Amino acid sequence: MSTELSNESHTTAIARSPRVLLYSDDVDTRSQVLRAVGRRLTRGGPEIEWVETATHAAVLEHADAGGFDLFVLDGEAAKSGGMGLCRQLKNELFRCPQVLVLTGRPQDAWLASWSLADAVVAAPFDPIELQRVVAGLLAAPAAA
Repeated sequence: MSTELSNESHTTAIARSPRVLLYSDDVDTRSQVLRAVGRRLTRGGPEIEWVETATHAAVLEHADAGGFDLFVLDGEAAKSGGMGLCRQLKNELFRCPQVLVLTGRPQDAWLASWSLADAVVAAPFDPIELQRVVAGLLAAPAAA
């Protein structure tokens, strides 16, 4: 049984699978994030739908298509880092989803603030911290 509301300004607390875009040109970084966060945020919760991409162009294509609850961007990606990409998405997307930027070291957090990221996690990734940050961003309302 499902409940649909005719007024789109109201939302219901129906559990649905969160959709997360994960960008890194490094397959090992993507694997670390997937292992750290896991398939679900909570026991018995809906499974996270991960969409992995390794290129700037693919991120923009997916972002334009919409439907994401969170972007996780690798700030250390070669050619097109996640920090510049984050700033571009925040400036160009109406109602941009929350963005988590992954940095190579804690000292890079100030750069991530320039990028307009909603959160920053530095390598080496602590699985508990990364899962907590992702869960918090998915629970937070998206910026209007």
